[in-house]
Amino acid sequence: MALSELYTKYNRVWIPDAEHVWKSAEILRDFKPGDEALELQLDDGTEMVYPLDKSSPQLPDLRNPDILVGENDLTALSYLHEPAVLHNLKVRFVESNIIYSYCGIILVAVNPYKQLHIYGDAVIQAYSGQNMGAMDPHIFAVAEEAYKQMDKNNKNQSVIVSGESGAGKTVSARYVMRYFAMVSKSSSRTHVEDKVLASNPITEAIGNAKTTRNDNSSRFGKYTEISFDRRYQIIGANMRTYLMEKSRVVSQSQNERNYHIFYQMCACAEQSEFKSLRLLSADEFRYTCMGGETSIEGVDDRKDMEETRRTFSLLGLTEDFQSDVFKVLAGILHLGNVEIRNVGSDRSSVSSSDQHLAAFCDLLGVSPDSVTRWLCHRRIAMVAETVVKAVPSERAVNSRDALAKQIYAHLFDCVIQKINAALQVPGKQHSFIGVLDIYGFETFDINSFEQFCINFANEKLQQQFNLHVFKLEQDEYMKEDIPWTLIDFYDNQPVIDLIEAKMGILDLLNEECLFPQGTDQNWLQKLYNYLADNPLFEKPRMSNKAFIIQHFADKVEYQCRGFLEKNRDALYEELVDTMATSKFPLLANFFLEVEPDGLGTKGIKVRPAQPRVKPANKNHRTTVGEKFSSSLYLLMETLNATTPHYVRCIKPNEEKMPFEYDSKRVVQQLRACGVLETIHISAQSYPSRWTYIEFYSRYSVLMSQEELGLNHKKLACKTVLQRLIQDSDQNKFGRTKIFFRAGQVAYLEKLRLDRLRKACLTIQKHVRGWSHRRKFLRMREAAIVLQQYVRGQRQICKTVTAAALKQGWASVVIQRYWRSYLTRQIYRMVRSSSIIIQAFARGWIARKRYKKMVEVQKALILQKYARAWLARRRFQSLRRLVHNVQLSYRCQKLGKKLEDQAKENRGLLERLTGLTGAHAQGLDKLHCLEAQLGKSATEKASLDEREKKTMKTIAQLQEEKVKLIVERQNLEKKCADSTTEMKDRFHQIKTTLKEDLERQERLRKIAENNLDLQKEDHETEVEVLRKENRWLKEEIVGLQRQTEEEAQFNTDLQDQVIQLTRHVKVIPELRKDLHNLQTQRDDLGRKMKNQSEQARAKMSVITRQLLCGMVEEEVISRLTSDSPDQIYEVGNLSTAFDGLQKACRVLERHQQEQKEGNESQMEA
Repeated sequence: MALSELYTKYNRVWIPDAEHVWKSAEILRDFKPGDEALELQLDDGTEMVYPLDKSSPQLPDLRNPDILVGENDLTALSYLHEPAVLHNLKVRFVESNIIYSYCGIILVAVNPYKQLHIYGDAVIQAYSGQNMGAMDPHIFAVAEEAYKQMDKNNKNQSVIVSGESGAGKTVSARYVMRYFAMVSKSSSRTHVEDKVLASNPITEAIGNAKTTRNDNSSRFGKYTEISFDRRYQIIGANMRTYLMEKSRVVSQSQNERNYHIFYQMCACAEQSEFKSLRLLSADEFRYTCMGGETSIEGVDDRKDMEETRRTFSLLGLTEDFQSDVFKVLAGILHLGNVEIRNVGSDRSSVSSSDQHLAAFCDLLGVSPDSVTRWLCHRRIAMVAETVVKAVPSERAVNSRDALAKQIYAHLFDCVIQKINAALQVPGKQHSFIGVLDIYGFETFDINSFEQFCINFANEKLQQQFNLHVFKLEQDEYMKEDIPWTLIDFYDNQPVIDLIEAKMGILDLLNEECLFPQGTDQNWLQKLYNYLADNPLFEKPRMSNKAFIIQHFADKVEYQCRGFLEKNRDALYEELVDTMATSKFPLLANFFLEVEPDGLGTKGIKVRPAQPRVKPANKNHRTTVGEKFSSSLYLLMETLNATTPHYVRCIKPNEEKMPFEYDSKRVVQQLRACGVLETIHISAQSYPSRWTYIEFYSRYSVLMSQEELGLNHKKLACKTVLQRLIQDSDQNKFGRTKIFFRAGQVAYLEKLRLDRLRKACLTIQKHVRGWSHRRKFLRMREAAIVLQQYVRGQRQICKTVTAAALKQGWASVVIQRYWRSYLTRQIYRMVRSSSIIIQAFARGWIARKRYKKMVEVQKALILQKYARAWLARRRFQSLRRLVHNVQLSYRCQKLGKKLEDQAKENRGLLERLTGLTGAHAQGLDKLHCLEAQLGKSATEKASLDEREKKTMKTIAQLQEEKVKLIVERQNLEKKCADSTTEMKDRFHQIKTTLKEDLERQERLRKIAENNLDLQKEDHETEVEVLRKENRWLKEEIVGLQRQTEEEAQFNTDLQDQVIQLTRHVKVIPELRKDLHNLQTQRDDLGRKMKNQSEQARAKMSVITRQLLCGMVEEEVISRLTSDSPDQIYEVGNLSTAFDGLQKACRVLERHQQEQKEGNESQMEA
């Protein structure tokens, strides 16, 4: 069917409009070939005539049927053209508040300028695992498709996010990375997903700024490569940046701001961490107040600074590095406030007392004299000598600004390198997904070098996009076994050749930069001379300082001023050398000479239109254009080696109003971002595609009875299409789908509407006939009744008399009263019966409800007590289990400690036993002396003087013995104190373990992580106990020394007594002394007995505490007092410690049994 046959009455078309771009109108009269105009009616009721050319009538674009308006996928529209796409987006965005739409493989995202609640964790879980198209269009659907294809095809993926400034590219890229971080959450402790997301606030702080179009505009391109392991969990990331806008550091347009980080620092100038930077408010720095606005409505720079520092710390960047970064940024601000004054017409100077110059030099560690000198002078190398020449203030200011831009660019690259280093995690990369957040096609009133590079990058991306779309179309046709025909689409290779080929724009620009005296005008004249014959290059009619390039999206006029300076990005070597000699290591590293890296070897090899230019010597530095071409080459190489997914962000209006739609701005962006090119490629072939099931359910009304009777729906669809569309080229039958040319679905919709309209007319005809027949029959019956009454009245007038009328009237009155009486009687009977029935029914219902309430109440009470009993039982079991675990662990620890302490006490007891034995030997020797003294009683008279000396010696011995007893008591007191301290530490350890186990019960999921910390604490406590044991050992050594001294003293005493026995024969009074010594020995024995009883009581208490709740009282008594008669014997302390060891063994055995029981319960 010819397309012109669809221009019939009631169909609608699109006509151009200056205000709304396109306007809808309805056809009032069928179009016939040869007509000079179309009669149309606009939506507001205005009728108009649309003129046509007779020779080749250009008919307006047809509007899609209402069923297709608001489709998720723009390529599903029957008529694929610009007004259809624009209207479909408007309906979804304005009327349905839907911001996402598909256009083939592209996701079109319209910025709502409003916070929408469609990005929560629940939404991520909903889209996880779903096929693309199974749910509504969403940024998460694109991310899921990339993740799924990486998993399924084992191939790297890329998500390309592009659009104008303010269209929402940064937010979209952020949501894509957040989706990957959520669905690929790893169980490692590195938290690399959080680090990947934490890199966004830092890059936005140092790379984003407020522009007239966007409050948070990215001023650089960013390609984030997220790495995955074999389990497809994130193991790291890497970030590459492209063409940062360095000129914004030193100049901003009206109502724009510098990079956010400067204002965040100025907002925190009063904080102690920033006072050393000598910061002022943003209004007082030249580099932050040029745009006139230093704040953004709804943005708190102080809070943003806290977030920036928090993410610095989260990425593992040290406080020292952060401090160095802030120093460099503060130095740039102070450098911008350095005043450069004119000294004559060709000289300039900087005051040595300039506070900002001093602050800049102090912060960055450079010499003020060198900075002052080389800001205002330049060294010129001649053949035989080197000349230092003064420069005017204008060039000095440019030199100062160039230095500021260079420092900031180096700092930006340094921070990106640090972020990449922080995002690298040990592990081998298996695959990756790249997220490209790059600037879209830009055209302003004044376009310069930045816009030229941006549009060049978009030409490259558009070429890659066209080839990819073309390939997908071909794959779809081959999958469905549809004959493939060559599609004519726009190829922008000529524009790319114009820019990057030999003798192209970039080549001529780099060539002009080689000449020291090269100017923008000379370069522009070369463009006019060499590229005048190129149809894509034009010279403006009214200007000699600009040139025009016909890009894929639109014609763009570029002003040549500043191209050479920005491409050179030159900085005087004297200033570079001054910065390289800085005492500030970070700044010095910025200006070290580093050999540029090669283009790399990974990925597939792509031959560029122009080979990479290598600098011949040090003086020939690589230009910005060459660097950008190299990085763009690497980017295209990476994208060609991956499967791309496209997200096109659209800015709906310039006022940033929520859900406001400016058709002019939207259609301009649709032309620039490649959406219409996708539509064009789809429209060239078979844009409309229906599955056989969908076609059968939609167009079964067009089928005849024979076609509906066919068994196979696929065969029925083919039969009806062959009958309705005679031209076989207008549709093709695939394996699972039917492919239609543009307009064929609309034609089928027209046939369907015609069939439905005829059916409606038939139904209306029959319904109206039935209604009129029914009305006629009622009227005829009424006429007959009226005729009967009229004819009966005539007869009554002839036969009825006055008496008959009175009798008739009386009978009527009697009948009326009698009937009313009967009716009242029946009513009363029915009423009384109803009341009785209601009473019985209500009583039965009330009794039933009461019984049910009683049963429910009893059941609730039973449930309450049963649940309470179950809860108490469960709690008691759980508490018993926890107590068992606690006691098992604690008893194990205490058993080890008590074993060590028992070993040490056993050694001490052995030494005390030895001392007691030595003391007993001394007593035996004294008995022998007593016998010998009895024999020598006769010699008393001759030895009186010696007796007095002996008494003095004995007194001294007694004093020394008393001292020994006191020292022994002190030693025992120290032992008791150490035992008390051990008991206190035991209780402390017990309390600590109880708190730790309760915390473990509350935090079961992280118990394994806290176990290491608890072990370290226990090891620390064991170390403390070991130190105390060493201290006790030292005390024991001292005690041994004292025992040895006492033994030596006893030996000396024996020698003296032997000497006395030789000379003394009779010493009666010595018996009294010996009796006193015996009394002292008895006292000492009683004291030792009491001490032994106390020690044994303490051991019994400790044993009862250890075995509390474990064994019966008989076991405890048997362990603590196995032989009560031995309490007073020597070595009773050793026996008590042996009992304590037995208690520990019983405790360990019981603990092992409980542990095995608990493990069996946990396994159950």
